Amino acid sequence: MQLLPDIEPISQALVALRLDLHAHPELCFKEQRTADVVAAQLTAWGIPIHRGLGTTGVVGIVKSGTSERAIGLRADMDALPMTELNTFAHASVHPGKMHACGHDGHTAMLLAAAHYLATHRDFDGTVVLIFQPAEEGGGGAREMIKDGLFEQFPMQAVFGLHNWPGMALGQMAASAGPVMASSNEFKITVRGKGGHAAMPHNAIDPVPVACQLVQAFQTIVSRNVKPIDAAVLSVTMIHAGEATNVIPNTCELQGTVRTFSVAVLDLVEERMRALTHHLCAASGLTADFEFQRNYPPTINSAPEAELCRQVMASVVGADNVLVQEPTMGAEDFAYMLQAKPGCYAFIANGDGDHRAIGHGGGPCMLHNASYDFNDALLPLGATYWVRLAEAWLNTKC
Repeated sequence: MQLLPDIEPISQALVALRLDLHAHPELCFKEQRTADVVAAQLTAWGIPIHRGLGTTGVVGIVKSGTSERAIGLRADMDALPMTELNTFAHASVHPGKMHACGHDGHTAMLLAAAHYLATHRDFDGTVVLIFQPAEEGGGGAREMIKDGLFEQFPMQAVFGLHNWPGMALGQMAASAGPVMASSNEFKITVRGKGGHAAMPHNAIDPVPVACQLVQAFQTIVSRNVKPIDAAVLSVTMIHAGEATNVIPNTCELQGTVRTFSVAVLDLVEERMRALTHHLCAASGLTADFEFQRNYPPTINSAPEAELCRQVMASVVGADNVLVQEPTMGAEDFAYMLQAKPGCYAFIANGDGDHRAIGHGGGPCMLHNASYDFNDALLPLGATYWVRLAEAWLNTKC
């Protein structure tokens, strides 16, 4: 690996900061302490900051030279509403809150890069350091954009980076096109007429029709979506009834839909809606159909993805730059990529061997109660951020 030597002296301080952030997780739009820590570090290094975009967002500005070109580098700051199983010294002190996705590490990596960029300024232009709240379901990227992120800090491209467990330490991945799916939720209430379970002829039972809907929905992906397109439709909750001898008035279905394109999403929603109303009508029932579109698909632009791969190769070697396998997980960085060209890349978090004694049982996967960020990534991720900013800003367009 070709790590920046000047990042090593501050690595231990950044590790300590990362452990502190892990111990004090904050949920979406509540990242006040985290934002204070970020703002204090940037200010101590002489980096001008702006606070308040997306409620708790922090933006730092590092300028050099005379060019008006600017690049955005983004890290997310929020934690998840889950209880940590780890018992090591830096485990969460807040029950029901945990950094189980590595946003503590993402924040520390970008801070390390910020220090180097402010100290050396080997580029011509502006680096916009975006510390974003509320990635985990709150749409913090969308809210920062609504509050004027790209108007107040004009930039021509924006980049994101996420740790990825299961990839060997020292590997990275970036690819053009869709790399993460859209995230959408549905809630369907099938409405019938309740009655005594021993006299079903006097009722209109919503449960059998709800079960038919679950089965019918599976034909949408297998028989309506083009086989080469990807889609997931999962019914994850069914709620009905309060007693074994009572046919309920209603049966509720909830679940998620994931796609890599809006066109496929439109098709899935349309077919779900039609099946719901027609199957219910055929049995004398009605239905309330709610479909909520959350995060759009995360789609990397080709030139920016190729630049990321070139920078990665210069840092970890070409053999360690992988094709980015798309995942049906979702990411609100998608909103930034809808507004600006850019690339959302992966950096390997290893297989979990970095965890010291005291971690919880189970794999070290994202959104797992025994997860922990691999601190060996800090100098590597920081080096990548620095080299990417320098390469993009020093490329004449």
